[in-house]
Amino acid sequence: MSKENLVGRKIAGYDIRELVGEGGTSVVYRAEHPQHGTVAFKVLREKLRQDRTAVARFDREAEFGKRVIHPNVIRTIQTGQADGLHFLVIEWALGELLERYAKEHAPLPRAEVATIVHQIGGAVQAAHGSGIIHRDLKPDNAMYDPESGTLKLLDFGIAAATDTSPDERLTRAGYFVGTLMYVAPEALSGALVTPAADQYSLATIAYFLLTGSHPYLAKSPREMFTQLLSQPPISINKARAQLDFGPGVERVVMRGLARDPAERFTSIEEFASKLQQELLAPTPDATVAPSVLAKVRALFRKAP
Repeated sequence: MSKENLVGRKIAGYDIRELVGEGGTSVVYRAEHPQHGTVAFKVLREKLRQDRTAVARFDREAEFGKRVIHPNVIRTIQTGQADGLHFLVIEWALGELLERYAKEHAPLPRAEVATIVHQIGGAVQAAHGSGIIHRDLKPDNAMYDPESGTLKLLDFGIAAATDTSPDERLTRAGYFVGTLMYVAPEALSGALVTPAADQYSLATIAYFLLTGSHPYLAKSPREMFTQLLSQPPISINKARAQLDFGPGVERVVMRGLARDPAERFTSIEEFASKLQQELLAPTPDATVAPSVLAKVRALFRKAP
């Protein structure tokens, strides 16, 4: 836990009310403002305030957050410095982290996954349209409200602009940015990361939400690294016993998980749309059940 606690202080007009989360680079509080109401007040960690790279990433997150305007992207309200603090104010999203919700409830119903994937796909497509690759798509970077079914994408801290030079976006083999469980293979091999990397991450999220497991079952980061670069992912229809999503869902998810970015869909929006279509299509059970029910009702009508 952070030694610095801002609860009870007033910073840049925001009353800091509650510590709600901590990450490797920042601390998040719930705050109140006379104009903006309840907000999330994000502060760069004390130990990183003299770190140029950390400050640059924090500022970049603020910049990208302002550039991407979409109903499913957390809204950036204000950025700045006050009392020696680098801060970022974003809208307060209802619900909980998708990671926490999925760990408790996955496998999720097909229709719910379709809604979630559709929202993430739309949000990331908006980022791509603004020239931004997220590079860290994962359930821990999305707020989800199961009551309303609304999702908000957050954290552009390690995102990259597509208009930067290729050298700036290249990652040396053996080094990567993102979360290993969800990172695209090309980010590990040192290849140029493109928007297709976000599609791979979303396909992994969909796999996890549908099955409660991941496409690779490595026992250590080293083993995961090796598997991502050398082995095909486990078919989603073989992820768990008694889970069969049919050929359509399998085809879409596994294409999104293709090791070669060129073999994936042309955009993350196309991937999300195709998967939503397959997830919402009538399943064999759904088509059989009504006819069986009709026969049973007919028997009762014939009974004396």
